[in-house]
Amino acid sequence: MPQIVQSELPAQPSVRRQRPTASSLRACEIKSRMKRLVLAALAAILFAPQLARAQAADIPSAAPPTPPGQTSEQRGRALLDEMIAALGGDAWLNRTTIQTEGRTSSFFHGEANPYITEFHDLVRLPASGKPQAERVGFLTDRSMIFPGKKIDVVQIWKDGHGYEITYKGQTELPKDQVDDYYRRLPHSIEEVVRNWIHAPGVMIVSEGTGMVERRLVDKVTILTASNDAVTFELDAATHLPLRRTFQWRNPQFKDFDEEQETYDDYHTFQGLPTPMTVTRYHNGDITNQRYLTKVTYNLAADPSLFDPAAAVPKLKK
Repeated sequence: MPQIVQSELPAQPSVRRQRPTASSLRACEIKSRMKRLVLAALAAILFAPQLARAQAADIPSAAPPTPPGQTSEQRGRALLDEMIAALGGDAWLNRTTIQTEGRTSSFFHGEANPYITEFHDLVRLPASGKPQAERVGFLTDRSMIFPGKKIDVVQIWKDGHGYEITYKGQTELPKDQVDDYYRRLPHSIEEVVRNWIHAPGVMIVSEGTGMVERRLVDKVTILTASNDAVTFELDAATHLPLRRTFQWRNPQFKDFDEEQETYDDYHTFQGLPTPMTVTRYHNGDITNQRYLTKVTYNLAADPSLFDPAAAVPKLKK
């Protein structure tokens, strides 16, 4: 486009200009403001649909992110595979025993029991070739004269029973404790991986993301053919389990109770990531907490250690 210079403009007739008055300036200002308001309103009407569409597109979808070409069930199984690999893969699946030491405390209506108990725990897993069993020894002070700790109370869990052994002999634990233990056991991460995911009619569903203690998690639910379900919430970065949840029908009130277990402060022992803090909840209220101080895998376990007939004085610390 050619540039126009001032000399090419036609001459303009001289016009006498008058000094603007205050009233004329105010009128021009009002007129200009009204014009701007009308233009702004017209622009808002014309562009409102486009703005609404742009804003809606900016809102993240609440739907679970599923990779292209992958169903929700395929995504769920992939999440479980990632969890198993993060826990140690075949080494985790083939553990024979778990021996732990630590401290535990119980809670009632959310209030902590003031007494913290030290314990030694030994779990025999099915990979050992023998039925699963657990032995928990609780430590107390020897006496005011002799320092140190001793195990004077032992609990043994095997074959659907719970026993307590002291120097006086053995007794069966209360039914509600036994029911609680054998309700949690088949819903454990180990049992779900070992038995549930390979059972006929099982469904494994990815349920999107969530938050556990300010950490982003992937949620996956395993549903059996008999409508029993467990939900795992896995750390989105490490794929380690942070929470496990299941429900069961209360026989007295005929409604559902919820059991949760959270896992925190993972440390690695013998190549296997292990949560050092395990917390249990019942219907949202904390009921028990364990703090581990030592973990050992795959120790040889004498079968007599799981014999309820053994006397406490013969038990090793």
